[in-house]
Amino acid sequence: MKEYASDFIRNVALVSHSGSGKTILGEALLFMTGAITRMGKVEDGSTVSDFEEEEIRRGLSLSTSVLPVEYKDHKINILDTPGYTGFVGEVISALRVSDGAIVVIDAVSGVEVGTEVVWGYCDTFDLPRFVLINKMDRENANFQRALEGIKVLSKDAHFVPLQLPMGEQDDFKGVIDLLSMKARPAQGEASEDIPAEFQAAAEDARVVLVEAAAEGDDALLEKYLEGEELSAEEIASGLQLAIRSGGLIPVLVAAGGANIGTAPLLDAILSLFPSPSDAPPARAEGPAGEQELPTSDSGPLAAYVWKTTADPFVGKLTYLRVYSGVLASDTRVWNATKETEERLGTLYVMRGKEQIAIKNLHAGDIGAVPKLAETATGDTLCDKSHLLKLPMPTYPTALYSVAVLPKTQADSTKMGPTLTRLCEEDPTLSWHQEPSTNQTILEGMGDQHIDVAIRKAETKFQVGLNTDIPRVPYRETITRTGSAQYRHKKQTGGAGQFAEVHLRVEPLEEGEFEFVNKVFGGAISSGFMPAIEKGVRGVMKAGVIAGYPVEKVRVEVYDGKEHPVDSKAVAFEIAGREAFKLAVKEAGPVLLEPIMNVRIIVPEANMGDVLGDLNTRRARVQGMETERGRSVVTAQVPLAEMLRYATDLRSLTGGRGFFTMELSHYEVVPPHVAEQIVAARQKELNKEEAG
Repeated sequence: MKEYASDFIRNVALVSHSGSGKTILGEALLFMTGAITRMGKVEDGSTVSDFEEEEIRRGLSLSTSVLPVEYKDHKINILDTPGYTGFVGEVISALRVSDGAIVVIDAVSGVEVGTEVVWGYCDTFDLPRFVLINKMDRENANFQRALEGIKVLSKDAHFVPLQLPMGEQDDFKGVIDLLSMKARPAQGEASEDIPAEFQAAAEDARVVLVEAAAEGDDALLEKYLEGEELSAEEIASGLQLAIRSGGLIPVLVAAGGANIGTAPLLDAILSLFPSPSDAPPARAEGPAGEQELPTSDSGPLAAYVWKTTADPFVGKLTYLRVYSGVLASDTRVWNATKETEERLGTLYVMRGKEQIAIKNLHAGDIGAVPKLAETATGDTLCDKSHLLKLPMPTYPTALYSVAVLPKTQADSTKMGPTLTRLCEEDPTLSWHQEPSTNQTILEGMGDQHIDVAIRKAETKFQVGLNTDIPRVPYRETITRTGSAQYRHKKQTGGAGQFAEVHLRVEPLEEGEFEFVNKVFGGAISSGFMPAIEKGVRGVMKAGVIAGYPVEKVRVEVYDGKEHPVDSKAVAFEIAGREAFKLAVKEAGPVLLEPIMNVRIIVPEANMGDVLGDLNTRRARVQGMETERGRSVVTAQVPLAEMLRYATDLRSLTGGRGFFTMELSHYEVVPPHVAEQIVAARQKELNKEEAG
């Protein structure tokens, strides 16, 4: 593949709800441009885009693939993203490096929850976009119904057909291009006169399109209102401006599986989407603060890493987009994020899993480089003499978590590094050691997302992992003042141990822990205070009533006794520990549980079921509203009730519900629930001791 300058590149993401035909559309574009000699099928696992073992096994896209197509002396980098909402991190990463988005809609199903999710992310990145009504050859496909349905996506944007279908369902034979006013049958490479039966509808739609183009430019609008004809170039120019401002969304039609409408789609991408040099300049953090980075080969080097993958044969593969400057093979670059130097080997243009070697990647282009040592997703590569750092997008917080355990002792030593590698690949995955439950927790966007990560650990890294429902990270605290004393006395042959500690505990409003020495008259030497504090902190970590960490406590040591010979630090540590346990039990101890802020988006028809289900989860509904024809519920719900909500909501709504969740605060567990938690935890602790 030859090298392309910025003006001859387009970076376009295909985004949609799962099942709307992005992957097969990408396959059709590759076939139409001669990049492949026959079209693969998703069900056969033979598409260029879905090449990973798990994608073939499941029959759906799990990660973003790059599909560069060469068309009319231009290179179009098509980024085929997953539609399943569990893999939304891949969509965000792809949109981060795209200059335009094609929102694909199924001609039968219309707008679905996943469509709204990706539309929201297109808004976040302020991307110009098309809507493509795909699968026009399906039974029950209806262009007019789909066109009406997409209007819920935005109140402000104007959805205007750029193409009309020639027929529907079995009769879908091609598209009518309203810019050229020509019919383009089949793939649409050739054009012919519009058949008489579609002429009137095409003329009416053309008037609406020309009006929309005129509104994109004041000079054109004036000319149009004065009754003058606009030339094809003027219409295209007006459309470009209107699309790039976000006020106009062109609507196109296709049938990816039948390879109908592919050439008109590529023509629209070339004529209406911006090249990297026409797109708004990137913003980067430099030595002198934030600066604009126009896309230019002559600018300082700045390449953003948007995706990393681990391959058992190739090793680590780093996908990047060059925003400024030229990235050359076999050179050294500076990772501004990790503050380390990296040596680049051969640069590649990726087409699915195929690696096409290339000498240089020009500003605006997307490529990959293998075997970088430190670089991870979100890093910026630049020149050491000109430091630049491109911002990383915000990824959603985890919705689903599992406790992971190694299958064997050998897996145990490799588990941590493997989880770290998996999380480097996917910013929506994270793992941590939960101190309050002593579990290793892996968090992601849903059960499928986590399941894929666990399988990847096994197939790519040869690390076997079992999963379990994680224990909720409860906390313990006190509700009133309590005091206690404890004498530790141990007499064996020779020197003994002696310590007596009197202490008081009280709730602490600000901060987690405070330790105060209020002993007067030298009853306990100040040298023993660190030992007492160490004993108290040990209990706070291990818990008193149910084995969970104690927090928000002020401890005051006010009296005690020591022995001139037998008193030692270890004795005061033990006495402090036991006195603290007794004092906490006197101070009205309670369990605290994490409360989550939850926002649930569901079709109106499912609203009653969702509210009924929330009532069984001790939820406090904060509000209900309608947004783009869907119901939105905001609520505060204990984390204990949300551990498997991603799966439950999918069942309740037939996969059409979506939610976000983040920690709000901790609050006291109701007594009847706390009793069950304490009893269950005690049982676990007894079992651990016995084991």
